[in-house]
Amino acid sequence: MSKARVLLKPSLLTTCLTRATTFFSSSVSQLRSISQQIEMDPSDSERYCYDPVLRWNPEVEDYFTKAYGPDHFARISKALTRPSSYSCIRVNTVKTTSDAVIEKLTKLLNDSDEGLKLIQPDGSSPITKCQIPGLDYVVFVNGSGPHRIEYDIGLENPPKEVLVSRKCAEAVLRGAQVYVPGVLACTAHVEKGDAVAVCVAMEQPGDEGDWSVNMTRGTTLQGLPTDPYYRERSGLYIGMGTTMLSRAGMFRVPHGIAVDLSNRVFRLPSFHNVLEGEIFLQNLPSIIVAHALDPQRGERILDMCAAPGGKTTAIAILMNDEGEIVAADRSHNKVLDVQKLSAEMGLSCITTCKLDALKSVCLPKTLNDSTTLVNVENSSSISSHSEISSNGEMASVTSGRFEADKPCEENASTEQPNGGDNVSQADIRKNKGRLKNGRGRTQCQGGRAGKSQGFAPNSFDRVLLDAPCSALGLRPRLFAGLETVISLRNHGWYQRKMFDQAVQLVRVGGILVYSTILELEDLV
Repeated sequence: MSKARVLLKPSLLTTCLTRATTFFSSSVSQLRSISQQIEMDPSDSERYCYDPVLRWNPEVEDYFTKAYGPDHFARISKALTRPSSYSCIRVNTVKTTSDAVIEKLTKLLNDSDEGLKLIQPDGSSPITKCQIPGLDYVVFVNGSGPHRIEYDIGLENPPKEVLVSRKCAEAVLRGAQVYVPGVLACTAHVEKGDAVAVCVAMEQPGDEGDWSVNMTRGTTLQGLPTDPYYRERSGLYIGMGTTMLSRAGMFRVPHGIAVDLSNRVFRLPSFHNVLEGEIFLQNLPSIIVAHALDPQRGERILDMCAAPGGKTTAIAILMNDEGEIVAADRSHNKVLDVQKLSAEMGLSCITTCKLDALKSVCLPKTLNDSTTLVNVENSSSISSHSEISSNGEMASVTSGRFEADKPCEENASTEQPNGGDNVSQADIRKNKGRLKNGRGRTQCQGGRAGKSQGFAPNSFDRVLLDAPCSALGLRPRLFAGLETVISLRNHGWYQRKMFDQAVQLVRVGGILVYSTILELEDLV
């Protein structure tokens, strides 16, 4: 670790954290004040409201209760079920400016039918530019909530309901619409254009200590106390909306909007298909991570766990798309997501590869392997042969614009379909299956993720390790029961292993930035 210096930029990070803490504290105070002002009728408060209780694994709950104290942990759990009071947008300065984005967003939101109040109580606009020095390309869009929703309650004539999955509900609370894949159940005889109450299907504890949603997709809701799922929906209503499809359509078509949720408990604008390539929704701490890395033009940078590409593209923009960024991830489909986002934002300096971060360092004996690089600018492969030069560094003879320090890749095309000394029977069967079944889903879509065997030590100017974690701090969160004490400790084990790989990859005098959400072992 002594060879790598970690760039923290104390002045910038201190300013960012201080202002972010102040902003968060004021938002929590405002949320608490609004919550206290909302008085539900006795009949409403028991069922038709938004008052979820965050479920935890019993051992994890006991641990955090002892660590924070019962009252403090209860407040944390409550806060996690609420979305942020604002949306944070990163502007793609390669294509546009913050002022232009603010002007476009103001017009779009003024013309929308979502009922968003664009004028704050003090008369100011809810769309503002970040005032933190160096982050003027970040734009905040304020939301509002919680709001009281009228559900036309009456036991004799209860409102029609649509029940959505927890993940769908968490997205809706952040401003998304209700899409078809997220619908689990629905009242009978729902037609297109009906007014419906939208509620959440939460995981329930099983007899063997597991958690599951105890219903199948397509279940019919009764909406009366005789409904076996009636009590499970109490306090989990997130708004009223208008159906865009009939009940039959919701469970027949594969995609599309199922419910246009116009009256929400929390009102945040949806940015789906809005200014694509010009803006990207990203949490402020993630944006600060890219600044901590302090990338410079012309440098070679590695993002070890790149998907979905938010930090990768932020780094590329700070470099003005000049240099080389290698974006690696162990998931093939996630690598394709990085490629898609990079192409959408018009960035050409990003090269992607499929690679397990635990195996990022390429051993010397593998440096002679053939390589395949995938550049997101044209998604074309570049074949090369790597050797070790006289000074011990890895050099590549390649037909692309990258000429040195290339990742050690495994070229799948070099496999012998007819078998051979180094080809197993399993590989032969796999190739026969490919010939029989045709191209896979990703090949049909034109995507390709080159598979890497790792990189030579000391081959990057800067390395970003945004290590996988439990993500328990992300809001809104309606369920946390899947994480156990063992799984939380395993996150820390994997992160240490990845950090060891990252230290070896950064050059002498280079910069390594490690970022993740606070984990269980950090609290010990």
